[in-house]
Parts: sequence; structure tokens; C-alpha cells
Amino acid sequence: MFSSVIAFAGAAFLIAMVPGPSTAVILRRAVMNGRRSGIATVLGNECGVLLWGLAAALGLSALLLASQVVYDAMRIFGAALLVWMGARAWWRARRPGGPGEEPAETTAVSHRQAYWQGLVTNFANPKAGVFAVSFLPQFVPQGAPILPTLLAFSVIWAVIDLLWYLPLIWLAGRVRGVLQRRSIQRRMEQISGAVLVGLGLRLAVES
Repeated sequence: MFSSVIAFAGAAFLIAMVPGPSTAVILRRAVMNGRRSGIATVLGNECGVLLWGLAAALGLSALLLASQVVYDAMRIFGAALLVWMGARAWWRARRPGGPGEEPAETTAVSHRQAYWQGLVTNFANPKAGVFAVSFLPQFVPQGAPILPTLLAFSVIWAVIDLLWYLPLIWLAGRVRGVLQRRSIQRRMEQISGAVLVGLGLRLAVES
């Protein structure tokens, strides 16, 4: 059992390092609204991880593998969400501002809003569900109780995700002061918007 946990933890850490929609949303929120907002987004994201783990343990996420209609519906919803967030970032970048050296006016976002953004971004990604149902069971030792083991692995997965994102949020907070200039922040809105729209379009066209 211990060797399975170590193997799973190592695999989960490698997967956490792969950038995706959650990474883009978390870093954008940390840069635009500060570390606390970034942490709230991460907590929402990790609750999404736990929900997918629970769904895998109960067999619900297997529906994504069994039903193309369910998978496509979630895929289109997730793609539309990412494109909408990217389009909003572009729209904010187009707002007229003062000289480039003035501090930018950051749109206020509550911690609750940041949390829900992280949760919805993660849970609206059907890849996470397919990953949970195909990845987690591979590490369950033979003879181990399936439901408790999958739930324990889900918690480990969320904790490792959290440990990966916290240093990224800290770094984003360190450079946030430099990025407060209006011209730089408008450029970052444009870049983050392009990334989110690109991720959404990629998710939409994937089979």
C-alpha cells in the first residue's frame, strides 16, 4: 500500500506540473487580484479535484467514458466558459486608460467569486473526469477496499495540486507590484485572454 501511495504521489505531482485551464485561471487571478484571491481560486480548483475523485469512486465519472453525449455536453460547456473568461479579459484590456506608468485599476473580485471560478473551471473540464476514472484506479493495490482507497487518493491528489500551486501564487504576488502599471496590466489581460480563448477553442474542437 505504501509503495502505491508513493507511486501515485509522484505521478500526481508530474501531472500537476502540466499547464492547463486551471493554471491559467489561477495565475491570472493571483496577478490581477493578489495572493489571497489566487489561493481562493486554488481552493476552488482543489474542491473540483475532490469532486471528480468522489465521482470516480462512485462510478459516476464513468458516464463520461460511456456516453459521448454527456462528454460532449460538458466539453462544450467548459469550452464556452473559457472563451467567455478570455473574451472578458480582452474587453477589459480595451478600456481606455491614462499614461502607461499609472497604476492600473484592478477589477474587484471577492474571495467567494475567485473560489467559484476555480471550482467551475476544474469541474467543467471533462478531461479531469476521464483522467480521474482512468488514472486513480490504476494505483489501487490488489485486495484494498476500492471506495476508501480512491477517496484517499483524491485527497492526496488535491494536496499535491495545492503544494504545486502555492509557490506559483507566491511568485505571482512577488511580481504583482511591477505588473500594476496600466500598460503592463492591459498587455497581461490581452495575453491571458488569448490563452483562455485558445484553451477553450482547443477543448471545443477535440474529440
